Amino acid sequence: IVSAKDSAIHGEPHSEGSRVTVRDVHVRVEQHGLGPARVAERYNLDIADIYEALAYYHSNPAEM
Repeated sequence: IVSAKDSAIHGEPHSEGSRVTVRDVHVRVEQHGLGPARVAERYNLDIADIYEALAYYHSNPAEM
């Protein structure tokens, strides 16, 4: 994960090597109820990237 302070994508933390933000992953999985595998497939990411983004979201509430 690229932190918000190092991110050129709207100052949002995102998955390294992509433009998919941590917040977007959180919204799709935890608010819209999409499965992590489906989100990974949709964004052409490894499922580990999805879980890393979710862990980052919950580990950094002040940044989110």
